[in-house]
Amino acid sequence: MTQSPTHGMVLAAGLGLRMRPITESLPKPLVPLGGKTLLDRALDQLQAVDVRSATVNLHYLGHMIEEHLATRSDPKITFSWERDLLLETGGGVNAALPTLGENPFYVANADIAWEDGPQPALSRLADFWRDEDMDALLLLHPVAQATGYDGVGDYEVDKEGTLTRRGDTPYASLVFTGVQLLHPRLFVDAPAWPFSLTKLYDQAEAAGRLFGLVHDGAWHHIGTPAGLTEAERVLGESASSGKETDGG
Repeated sequence: MTQSPTHGMVLAAGLGLRMRPITESLPKPLVPLGGKTLLDRALDQLQAVDVRSATVNLHYLGHMIEEHLATRSDPKITFSWERDLLLETGGGVNAALPTLGENPFYVANADIAWEDGPQPALSRLADFWRDEDMDALLLLHPVAQATGYDGVGDYEVDKEGTLTRRGDTPYASLVFTGVQLLHPRLFVDAPAWPFSLTKLYDQAEAAGRLFGLVHDGAWHHIGTPAGLTEAERVLGESASSGKETDGG
């Protein structure tokens, strides 16, 4: 990619049902991990690669997120409210497209945390991007090395980076991290109602335009209180050994 992405989005509208009772009075993106909220961790990662504008979608307890970010200016925050209807991941990004520019943009979930390897993961995505070939580039992580993840994986990747979804097979070696680089053209025929981004990934895969990159740092899925506890333990061990990155 000749120019690094300048826009990003953090998906922060979810209900956080599996994180109860923590989320009964706190939106999941504001749950602290290692002394920093999950939302700030994602925004700090975007800021670290010079993203200038970040969109945050809001629904459950969104006013608390607005208040939390009221004084943040880097990156510049734009809110995309889903007041009446939760749009899911695909619908949420689709509704926010007018704020995300005409070039590829980052999207990150707010229920995960990642630690960079030698190079920022977001920069690795930008470096790997081939505009003539790709509509979506997903950051993946080996299932066996994931913190707080108890699923059976999502994808396999070939040596060119082309992805194949697990489908009916019982297991895949890689889990999608919730971090990605997407082109607006992925949404050309997207519906105006709620839908999962997986629908668009499947379409891109069928067209040979879905690619993936395996993360070379740590990744933590923060879906439940147990997952949060496990991530705190792992981060604590990393910090004590001096391994955690500033942006983590």
